[in-house]
Amino acid sequence: MLILVLLVITALGFDFTNGFHDTGNAMATSIATGALKPKVAVGLSAILNLVGAFLSVEVAATITKDVLSIQQTSGDDKGDIITGLSPTTALLIIFAGLIGGILWNLFTWLFGLPSSSSHALFGGLIGSGIAALGLSGINWHGVLSKIIIPGLLAPLIACLVAACGTWMIFAITKRIEESRKEQGFRYGQIASASLVSLAHGTGDAQKTMGVIAMALIVTGNLDASSVSHGLPFWIVFSCAGMIALGTYLGGWRIIRTLGKGLVEISSPQGMAAEASSAAIILTSSAAGMALSTTQVATGSILGSGVGKKGATVRWAVAGRMAIAWVTTLPAAGLVGALCFGIAHLLGNVLGALVIFGLLIAASAYMYWRAQKNKVDASNVNAEWDDSTNSIIPADVATETKTPVA
Repeated sequence: MLILVLLVITALGFDFTNGFHDTGNAMATSIATGALKPKVAVGLSAILNLVGAFLSVEVAATITKDVLSIQQTSGDDKGDIITGLSPTTALLIIFAGLIGGILWNLFTWLFGLPSSSSHALFGGLIGSGIAALGLSGINWHGVLSKIIIPGLLAPLIACLVAACGTWMIFAITKRIEESRKEQGFRYGQIASASLVSLAHGTGDAQKTMGVIAMALIVTGNLDASSVSHGLPFWIVFSCAGMIALGTYLGGWRIIRTLGKGLVEISSPQGMAAEASSAAIILTSSAAGMALSTTQVATGSILGSGVGKKGATVRWAVAGRMAIAWVTTLPAAGLVGALCFGIAHLLGNVLGALVIFGLLIAASAYMYWRAQKNKVDASNVNAEWDDSTNSIIPADVATETKTPVA
């Protein structure tokens, strides 16, 4: 019971990091173009994330069965735990995987890298699953069809859709005065950014719901067959609330990278990027695909730069993001595997307490480190420093006299 309680707390902690890590997916371009003030943007995004979390459970159902092979479906479809695996070991696998996801989220947030929270979670779970059960502990068919293939295709499709949308917008409005065009599309951005936030809540909050449901299934507290019909209200409500709270606090470091560091973006580009992201995320959520909203949003923003003639795209920043994308699954997996190894070596309860303590200590250190070069609502829209390609505004780096992160 203690491990289950720690797991639920950690899952909600992951949901919180997911919220502030991914706020920029919806609101970065609206903040950058001035369509919404920073504090208003994150407040609106938080409300819509909260609402979106109640709209579907398809992605949650995917998480419970398509990543880890720690349950088998019996004839009555109750999803019994696999033979020879104790509920405690199953909980430690999920617990360690969550820690891997959280630490990778915080690490990439520290450096302003918009990596995938979803892939961090999946990587952590896969790593801990392999450490505990070997390769047979992973549902490779589900991982390939619902995670890896969509993860590879989504940013490319998003880039193409946003590029075409941007090109069409500028072609249609080429006779309209630039200032009037900017003003008009800023209103449009409010709607499109709101739709992305709603879509993000629909997709990402469900991933944490699925993890908690999986923990309840392996301990016999929830039937697997019931997940596709709905989850207990307390799971939905707590996950929706935590992702909304994280969103409201604003992941300003990542918002800055997406809004100012990737493309010098205008309102028509911002609206095209947001509309493309929302369409792709909502479609994938309805299909039960655990898509990375970060990769979709980043691909859309890149596409908006490609689609506008003469637009500035900082390919060095894009390359840094691509490296983060490629390393997310294995890096989070390694942390998940190490955490499971520590917990298993020290014994179930003691091991769980130790890795939980390591999580708290590492999280506190990264938060402290971020405060040395703080990015917040007051400087998120400061001019980008092309000489360093850093998220830290030059005046902040000078004032603190600390190395640029």
